[in-house]
Amino acid sequence: MKVAIVAERVGGQVKETVGIENLISVPETTGSELADNLKTHLLRYPVDLLEHRKIEKVELVGKEKQVTTSVGEKLTTPALIIATGASWRKLNVPGETEYIGRGVAFCSHCDGPFYVGKHVAVVGGGNSGIEAAIDLASICSRVTVFEFMDELKADQVLQEKLRSLSNVEVFVSSQTTEVIGNGDKLTALRVKDRKTEEERVIELDGVFVQIGLTANSGVFRDLVETNRPGEIVIDAFCRTNVPGIYAAGDVSTVPYKQIIISMGEGAKAALSAFDDRVRGNI
Repeated sequence: MKVAIVAERVGGQVKETVGIENLISVPETTGSELADNLKTHLLRYPVDLLEHRKIEKVELVGKEKQVTTSVGEKLTTPALIIATGASWRKLNVPGETEYIGRGVAFCSHCDGPFYVGKHVAVVGGGNSGIEAAIDLASICSRVTVFEFMDELKADQVLQEKLRSLSNVEVFVSSQTTEVIGNGDKLTALRVKDRKTEEERVIELDGVFVQIGLTANSGVFRDLVETNRPGEIVIDAFCRTNVPGIYAAGDVSTVPYKQIIISMGEGAKAALSAFDDRVRGNI
């Protein structure tokens, strides 16, 4: 099969991860290094790499899928694998972007081990935020949870578990207004009480932003089935509801948004596309 990759940048969100220590067989690496190694490996094969562009439109033309890119290219293919990932929702406050990877993190599983014995905050009181706080409480000296609404939104069983932990404190009706740092790393958060309008600065070693993950599926949503959060619905073989269109990794409904999971899902989607082609299904 002739293969082409269309991407804004090889590596995607992985490039934003500073340290990676949970990728099997690789004791320690960085997101940038891993992405560079992936690109080096990729270029050993006869793959057409179309980087620095986005997919603007996908249309069905009979059994073929016609993909239009942001630079005007039109690619026609029997098999399309969507592996566009997902993006963490950000606070969009001063200092946040500057300190990503230097105190601002989005994945407690990935970056939690860097904060062993330290004081961290979790912004977000939904299931993902409270789960992150529970996980972090087992390795951090102190965890402070800030929720914008007047009460936590997480399932009751998670809230009860959280309340049982002695090193966790929760503040509701709290709006994070600024990430403060010393130029090298995050040192504090500025938080406003939404009821009293009072602002205070809380000294911290790190903050985990847990206000949601958005699947990068917008351009495909009129074509394939998605769930309420926008993830592309797939079966066990990464097939969507449209023959010849597959989805892999964070953009799909596969559980656990981890690098190693996405790598495996990518391999599975490719094998499914090959198998469907051989059997004449696409």
